[in-house]
Amino acid sequence: MPLTAIAFNCTLKSGKKQSSTNKLLGEVIAELAKAGVKGEILRIADYDVKPGVKSDEGEGDDWPALRKKLLAADIFILGTPIWLGQPSSIAKRVMERMDAFLGETDKQDRMPSYGKVACCAIVGNEDGAHHCSAEIFQALNDVGFTIPANGMTYWVGEAMGDTDYKDLKKPYKKTVDATRMMVRNAVHLARLLQQKTYPGKA
Repeated sequence: MPLTAIAFNCTLKSGKKQSSTNKLLGEVIAELAKAGVKGEILRIADYDVKPGVKSDEGEGDDWPALRKKLLAADIFILGTPIWLGQPSSIAKRVMERMDAFLGETDKQDRMPSYGKVACCAIVGNEDGAHHCSAEIFQALNDVGFTIPANGMTYWVGEAMGDTDYKDLKKPYKKTVDATRMMVRNAVHLARLLQQKTYPGKA
């Protein structure tokens, strides 16, 4: 079966405002398309994701529909800007909502995210990409996702600079190379897991 991917853009910007995170995620989706994987980007700031750690926090909560799209995809990409050296508050809320997976296991103790591959795409104007990826990878692994080798692409500008990724006139080669490697590894891993997922408990 063809693989599919979903990217959550956790920029703080809503609507169609320019976003460096969206630019990087667009490059990830384009690279996935070259590998035959259909992908989609959702800007989470445009949805009402209620605070909480359940899969449905009641009336007006948009998370259940987002969760359905997330779990229907083979590859998940969490995209976030760096703010105060941290993943965005929206990225953290997305991860908090996935905490519910811990209590939603099947008869083999497998969470609904088992067999799904997760990567991250991070942008910022100062160092912090590795710190953010460490937080994100630990959280996504805790809730059942599988992280591929080199499962991150990122760009950070010079310290205290004022250039955003969206303002670059030409692609930054190191980021392009990281995106390609991340996508190749994620697609390879997702195909293996699609053929044979984790067995869970005996």
